[in-house]
Amino acid sequence: MGLEDAKTEIDHAFTRDDLKGASFENAFGGATSFLRRKYTKDLSLADIAITGVPFDQAVTNRPGTRLGPRAIREASALQPYDPPYGWPFDVLSEFAIIDYGDMAFDYGNVAAFPETLKAHIGTILAADVPTVTLGGDHYVTYPILKAYAEKYGPISLLQFDAHSDSWPDDEESRIDHGTFVYKAIKQGIVDPATSVQVGIRTTNQDTLGVTTIDAREVHRIGPEATVAKIKEVLGDNPAYLTFDIDALDPAYAPGTGTPVWGGLTSAQAAAMLRDLAGINIVGGDIVEVSPPFDTTGATAIAGAHVATEILCLLGWKMRGGA
Repeated sequence: MGLEDAKTEIDHAFTRDDLKGASFENAFGGATSFLRRKYTKDLSLADIAITGVPFDQAVTNRPGTRLGPRAIREASALQPYDPPYGWPFDVLSEFAIIDYGDMAFDYGNVAAFPETLKAHIGTILAADVPTVTLGGDHYVTYPILKAYAEKYGPISLLQFDAHSDSWPDDEESRIDHGTFVYKAIKQGIVDPATSVQVGIRTTNQDTLGVTTIDAREVHRIGPEATVAKIKEVLGDNPAYLTFDIDALDPAYAPGTGTPVWGGLTSAQAAAMLRDLAGINIVGGDIVEVSPPFDTTGATAIAGAHVATEILCLLGWKMRGGA
């Protein structure tokens, strides 16, 4: 295994037979599914499904996140040779993870997008398969949360972000990446008392009852204490993890639409995601990766690692945390 396989493996996204295991094809070649998982719509044998939502028509500043899923998949090609670092198990070998592909939608009919996305995620959840979604701007989390709430009831939200995305917006037909949390809470989809926002560094006085651990507090108390606080708030409630890449400081993730200084470091994010093992996670997403502003590819690389950590958190829960 390893170097010898690299001589013959190619396009594992289509040619692999086993849904489990590493992939050794050259990182710079082949079809770029996420972590070289098999592209398939067959959910019958899947434990976890990756899906992309290339939508960015809800942004308030720079567009480009519609290209995020493609860039994250490409960046992930460097990762499937070895088990994810720091975990006592190999999620790629123990679980059947598929790339379900991107969601199809009519880009010219934006009004129909929310229900299309909700149905897309609902189809996967109906097969009892959790999702890890590659965005897309942060509005995509709202229809996803609706689908999850239909399965689990009011859900706890763990949000890594520079922005609270909870500015008032009582007009359901508006599609805005800065108001999805407000709508989700007001509609009873998200339980604010058991929800946490991490890395916030923009002003919004009304927290709507959500616990806020802003970026300055993370810097002050460190990742371990931050995770302890998160776990205390979440408890054992079903939790959805959404990671806006602008939670990271622009020094680590410049390729995003609304960057804010003073953010988390990639090391802090990596430590927190690893230490969150044990939360009752039911799904997650990585959003707001905007390749047009990601000149080095660093943002997409960070996004690929975040998505992999969400896979590991799901796997840890599914294997009973041992």
